[in-house]
Amino acid sequence: MEPKYISVSLINKAIKNVIDVQPFLQKVYLKGEISNYKGHTRGHLYFSLKDETSKINAVMFASSASKLTFVPQDGMNVLVEGRISVYEASGSYQVYVEKMSEDGIGNLYLEYEKLKKKLEQEGLFAEEHKKPIPKYPKTIGIITAPTGAAVRDIISTIKRRYPLAQTILFPTLVQGELAKDNIVKQIQTAGEYDLDLIICGRGGGSIEDLWAFNEEEVARAIYASKIPIISAVGHEPDFTIADFVADLRAPTPTGAAEMAVPNLVDLQTIIKQFEIRLNENVMNKINGFTKQLETIKTSYIIKNPLAMYEVKEQKLDNLMTSLNSYIKNLIKNSKIKYKNILNKYVIQNPESIYEKKAYQFELILNKVKLLNPLSILDKGYSVIKKDNDIIKDIKDIEINDIVNVRMAHGSFVSQVISKKEEER
Repeated sequence: MEPKYISVSLINKAIKNVIDVQPFLQKVYLKGEISNYKGHTRGHLYFSLKDETSKINAVMFASSASKLTFVPQDGMNVLVEGRISVYEASGSYQVYVEKMSEDGIGNLYLEYEKLKKKLEQEGLFAEEHKKPIPKYPKTIGIITAPTGAAVRDIISTIKRRYPLAQTILFPTLVQGELAKDNIVKQIQTAGEYDLDLIICGRGGGSIEDLWAFNEEEVARAIYASKIPIISAVGHEPDFTIADFVADLRAPTPTGAAEMAVPNLVDLQTIIKQFEIRLNENVMNKINGFTKQLETIKTSYIIKNPLAMYEVKEQKLDNLMTSLNSYIKNLIKNSKIKYKNILNKYVIQNPESIYEKKAYQFELILNKVKLLNPLSILDKGYSVIKKDNDIIKDIKDIEINDIVNVRMAHGSFVSQVISKKEEER
């Protein structure tokens, strides 16, 4: 008997009919974590619900989604009410969500926020630590998976925009348990090359897929890199810890390549503008010098070169005349000063100076004699000292003291054998 073949559509419809008639599947209450969330422009929501071991696709049409009081996002734990059915076009079963409420934030999201806060407080996100991106990089390192759209988009964009740049691929795992260590190793390896810039990233995905770029080890490796790094993880809405630490964040791998290199077409336009401006400046200089040359050629001095000599000759005559006049006046004034000196009384009577100075000397000498304390000794007085101290009072000496007696001509040592105090 020949087997009867049926179409895929028919079998999918048969499975759908079986599921749709099951009462316990027409009203289900599920809880789980949102992942792979995408919002359609028409208002429909598409995502997955997962727990520790399983995952189910979910859809929430705009009529139900419009009643939500919060904005769903990856990592949220939610409670949903709906029904299970089959989407015939793909043959996959899914939950059609009619109501949804928050059930706290998922563990991954909590870890993400905790690490983000920690690294931000340490200053890893601070602008002052961001290294400048070179305008015209010669060699660019690319750290991503060796296969897939991301690496193709980055390399093709660089080659199209700026073929002068050389690219070096550092292949790495971008998801899974081993990914973080692999990414860190490749960042460190790239640091040993003579690179101007590094692009590190991958294409989009769920929060789980992108989690390697939320690991602390990867963030610290990016921060420690001496080479500027552009982070290119996921698609436009996706933000990872790596994005905050990197020197520049690109929304997509293609966007990273566009940020990394200039556009050759734009550079050619700029060079052309520089060429035009340079030619204009050169022509302006040439025209300016030409006008100066014409002015010089038609000047009076060029046409009458002897006129310059005549002017200089006349100036020289004037200077020589002034110099001669100055010298004559200087000699004349010097002669007058000389005659005045010769006619002075001191010159005519030099002995008068001697007599005046001798008289002044005698007066000073007499004053010195009067002021000399030893001159009084010539009148018969003497100076008595005990231990180099002058004795002014009889009380200053005692019987048997040895004293030194100074007279006008000589001195002697004496011993006190008696003393008498006069009544006052």
